[in-house]
Amino acid sequence: MHVRAAAVADAEAIRTIYNLAVATSTATFDLVPRSEADQAAWMEAHQGAYTAVVAEDGDGRVAGYASISPYRDRAAYRTTVEDSVYVDASARRAGVGRALLEELLTRATAHGFHSVIARVGETNEPSIGLHRGCGFDVVGVEREVGRKFGRWLDVTVLQRML
Repeated sequence: MHVRAAAVADAEAIRTIYNLAVATSTATFDLVPRSEADQAAWMEAHQGAYTAVVAEDGDGRVAGYASISPYRDRAAYRTTVEDSVYVDASARRAGVGRALLEELLTRATAHGFHSVIARVGETNEPSIGLHRGCGFDVVGVEREVGRKFGRWLDVTVLQRML
């Protein structure tokens, strides 16, 4: 497996992984799949300090991706970022998520960020475990802040200081 910066050529693979999560899981609270135009805008927004990375398998196929985004709009939050990690269903439990998250943490540190926040849907125990295994602490639970698939959803908030 090889982890590298996401490139424009990865846009469709990233969109495919993300849209499956939109349609079938609470890994994202998005309700509408990303269009090609949405994905192009997402790729543009995840250049520079707010980076995106992909993990390629031995055949060069994108097995997962991860990104860091601004945590909040206000200037005082500029040294805090929020991470996202998505792994293709066929590549789960193979270390892809950990490799992606570790690379993100390295890049976040290099860009001078101070804190990384993860907001994980309540039923996503693998993601909570991944983050805890990479040094994140649970700092709270937001109760019934989302609604998807006809039910209210909590969000577990995790944080790691860099």
